[in-house]
Amino acid sequence: MYYVRMREGKKACTFDERSGYVDVAAEVFRMLADATRIRIILALRAGELSVNHIADIVDKSPTVVSQHLAKLRLGRMVRARREGTTVFYSLIDEHARRLVSEAVFQAQHAMEETPGHNGTHPNAKAVRESAGAEQGA
Repeated sequence: MYYVRMREGKKACTFDERSGYVDVAAEVFRMLADATRIRIILALRAGELSVNHIADIVDKSPTVVSQHLAKLRLGRMVRARREGTTVFYSLIDEHARRLVSEAVFQAQHAMEETPGHNGTHPNAKAVRESAGAEQGA
């Protein structure tokens, strides 16, 4: 039996290929398989933002952003808070942030010979520290 072991702080995850979480994990990846949703999560790393602010950041209309946020909310990746007529969104936990960061790092490997987060890149230390600060936030 093969086990995937990952360290999340002091907790160890030991799920095998028969885990009931596999199908749900595939749904999480499907949820994140959209460039606008990835941009939204990247924007929300900085903290809580209004729909209009997110729309400005990701260069989409507030209506389009609201539709994507609704899906992310159903996927329990973001939470909403209403203040008057303005709705603010934030990431629920660090998992979506980490998934997106790792996906972007993987994309760097596909596009660059020596990605910025790689140990041999001149800016590697700063990139890793930045990613660590984001993950710890």
